[in-house]
Amino acid sequence: MFSTILMGLTILFLVTTLYYFFSGHKYKKSYFQSTLFQKLFFAMLGFTFGFAVLYYLLSMEGDVVRVSTEEGKNGGENFLDYLYFSGVTILSVGYGDLVPVGKARFFALIQSAIGLLLPTAFFVSALSEKGGSSGEDAKNENESEQSSDNDGQTGS
Repeated sequence: MFSTILMGLTILFLVTTLYYFFSGHKYKKSYFQSTLFQKLFFAMLGFTFGFAVLYYLLSMEGDVVRVSTEEGKNGGENFLDYLYFSGVTILSVGYGDLVPVGKARFFALIQSAIGLLLPTAFFVSALSEKGGSSGEDAKNENESEQSSDNDGQTGS
């Protein structure tokens, strides 16, 4: 019962971290924005620790990760093992020394997808803001171009 509540809170934390990352902030005029990079770093760090806690809580119900050997013994003996597994999963390293089993397989899949999508969103966001102007700026530029075109037409 207690582990179920903690898992629910952990999932809520992870969803909140996703919302924070994708909230409507705009960053302009640079390929590298330290603020955006810090957001990405802390989001990735939050997801790594959040999923490590989730794996640790799941381990209270049974094996979560096993050592990738013929014996297949339990690979998670303490929180640091789950933190390690979470880190190599979110960074898509996947050494293969620890293998998720049971419910953890689903969460490992979700975590690896987040580990691919967050940095991709970071780069797309950074490059799209540099490559073009924001929607507000583009709208203002279009209006000024139209008014100058109209001025040129009335003057003829």
